[in-house]
Amino acid sequence: MSRRNKFSTVLNLITLLFCVNFSFAQNIDIELLRDINVNRNTSLDPAFILITKSAVPISIGTPLVIYSIGLIKKDSTVKKQALFIGQTFLVSAFVTTALKYSIKRERPFNSYLDIEEVRHASGYSFPSGHTSTAFATATSLSIEYPKWYVIAPTFAWATAVGYSRMHLGVHYPTDVLAGALVGSGAAYLSYKMNKWVNKKRVKK
Repeated sequence: MSRRNKFSTVLNLITLLFCVNFSFAQNIDIELLRDINVNRNTSLDPAFILITKSAVPISIGTPLVIYSIGLIKKDSTVKKQALFIGQTFLVSAFVTTALKYSIKRERPFNSYLDIEEVRHASGYSFPSGHTSTAFATATSLSIEYPKWYVIAPTFAWATAVGYSRMHLGVHYPTDVLAGALVGSGAAYLSYKMNKWVNKKRVKK
């Protein structure tokens, strides 16, 4: 067998394995969503709608409240913390939107008739914007205020937001997982970038 034929065979095998793994992963994705959405306790729908609605107001309101406290106390450190949390929200939103319009994954209720859209959702599915927003806020708050009584409730809330998106039938589990990674990653990268910028300023 020539080198070119060997390369072609290996390439075809890799492609086949990728397709099989992707199909397997997609099956797990939809089956897990069915377990959560189709078999859900419908009496909890109003609670999860409320949780999902809380993602954006809390994520926008948190830095505004902290910044207001900084203004009242005339504390520049508190104002910087607020700006960092707000910056994290914007970075997370930008990355999430860019991924949504690059990947263009359809919502699960559009692809599978048994998935119930409990709350209306438009646009693309991957990653979950509500989840990325919630995890960006939870992670940035935990970075600025590394206390258990801040970390535990904020991440519990962010996780509840992510779960609510599946309960309501508007996102796949992988959308939620990706959203959590994007949000947390946005906070961590923003933190590192701010540290780098501040070091540059000190050196000057």
